Amino acid sequence: MPTESDTHYDPSLGNKFIFVTGGVMSGLGKGITAASTGRLLKNAGFDVTAVKIDPYLNVDAGTMNPYQHGEVYVLEDGGEVDLDLGNYERFLDIDMTSDHNITTGKTYQHVIEKERAGDYLGKTVQIIPHITDDIKRRIREAAEGTDVCIIEVGGTVGDIEGMPYLEALRQFAHEEPEENVLFTHVTLVPYSKNGEQKTKPTQHSVKEVRSIGLQPDIIVGRCEDRLEPKTKEKIALFCDIPTEAVFSNPDVEDVYHVPLMVEEEGLDQYVLEHFGLADEALPEGERANGWREIVTTEKDEEVDIALVGKYDLEDAYMSIHESLKHAGFELGADVDVHWVSADEMADGHDGQLEDVDGVIVPGGFGMRGSEGKIEAVRYARENDVPFLGLCLGFQMAVVEYARHVLGLEDAHSAEMVEDTPHPVIDILPEQYEVEDMGGTMRLGEHTTVIEPETLAYDLYEDTSCTERHRHRYEVNPEYFDQFEDEPLTFSGTAGNRMEILEHEDHPFFLGTQFHPEYTSRPGQPSPPFVGLVEAVLEQADENETDEAETDTDTETEVTH
Repeated sequence: MPTESDTHYDPSLGNKFIFVTGGVMSGLGKGITAASTGRLLKNAGFDVTAVKIDPYLNVDAGTMNPYQHGEVYVLEDGGEVDLDLGNYERFLDIDMTSDHNITTGKTYQHVIEKERAGDYLGKTVQIIPHITDDIKRRIREAAEGTDVCIIEVGGTVGDIEGMPYLEALRQFAHEEPEENVLFTHVTLVPYSKNGEQKTKPTQHSVKEVRSIGLQPDIIVGRCEDRLEPKTKEKIALFCDIPTEAVFSNPDVEDVYHVPLMVEEEGLDQYVLEHFGLADEALPEGERANGWREIVTTEKDEEVDIALVGKYDLEDAYMSIHESLKHAGFELGADVDVHWVSADEMADGHDGQLEDVDGVIVPGGFGMRGSEGKIEAVRYARENDVPFLGLCLGFQMAVVEYARHVLGLEDAHSAEMVEDTPHPVIDILPEQYEVEDMGGTMRLGEHTTVIEPETLAYDLYEDTSCTERHRHRYEVNPEYFDQFEDEPLTFSGTAGNRMEILEHEDHPFFLGTQFHPEYTSRPGQPSPPFVGLVEAVLEQADENETDEAETDTDTETEVTH
């Protein structure tokens, strides 16, 4: 909690809880709205954490296809969770754990295990009170030790799978002092054909919320533009809240500008006053403004990075996109990411990579797209294009080098081709007996030892780094000797495991078995991503210098 010198916060006031629900449609941006609220409260000096409720029956997000739910985000303790927790970590600059993600599968599994163990002997186990009690317990435990906990309920109000959670929130509000709980409802405010902002969807959504026994304290309207005064007044009238409790969340150029937008609307001040914390907060002139400075940095340069993957969906690579933004903030560069289908790369790049400044080959699983990723690695290596390989991208860089430099024909990963004659990538020894697919990979934070006087050392400025992992396969130790004394070297290790590779005779060629994108934050960009963008900018400067010298030489020849 904030110390007295920070905010004069009185711990006896207890935890404050903000519950965020969504209406009308999914994908409105509840998570960004919640994270932005948290960012502003943190700027005011409070310790803020978050909980994401996912009403699906999966225990976690680990077995989900990215097309279903976007990327699987990995926490430091190895939790495989919804991508919204990545937004919370980036916006709040905190490290979360699996306890901050509540799923129906996790809750029901726990209650059923207790029933089987006899903890409920003599009782009929039911949704109420056993499931709802477990939900409330998880929220309180996640909030422990912080001032404000923001709880986002996934899905849309009215979804049958979300009903137990809304009932749990109703009970929660009944159990807590009124000044400790705030309900925020995020809805869609569309335009009619004649350009009028329509409030009827919001009215119906709030009616649904109220039928469950919940009354929103704040309504946030998602719209292309700010809500007009008359729109706010109408929402307030029909939804029974003060007009000053209706806020706009219009479309912005970058999600990192949302905190700035809702701050202008006064959302943070309204929340503080509701909680009775306005006098506990730092004065407005003393609040942290580093976020604004970072996300509004002037961009003097522009770079184009190809992301060679198998999922044509930005959410599938959310953390990579964000990490490139963070590197851009640091270096004053606007990074444009170009999707390149790995499936279409298998027979050659066909010009898809000729106009980009750098190449990223991301993680993934399965055979589809693997040959295209190998071709992308080869193009970047042979043409001195700055390259970053992540997890599977690291492994495919090893395969590409084994095939085309070491001469190991048909080398591959045993994940893709079980009977490959040269399994330069093989399954982790501890995975041999694993049968369950969920939560059984090498997950979470692990430390990598970095060799001095290497590119990796220059990037991390240390002889070790701690990054998050998510993989079942690794570089096969039987092939270590064949990579010795080669331009492609392993500069980072974890015991007998190869963690980082780099190419000595290349402007920038780096691969990591881990996922550095999961720990990148605005103001604290991931070193490999900064290195990639910096290498691109340096290469552009060198090319401009060479062109200028060529032009000068040509002018001299003409003069003579």
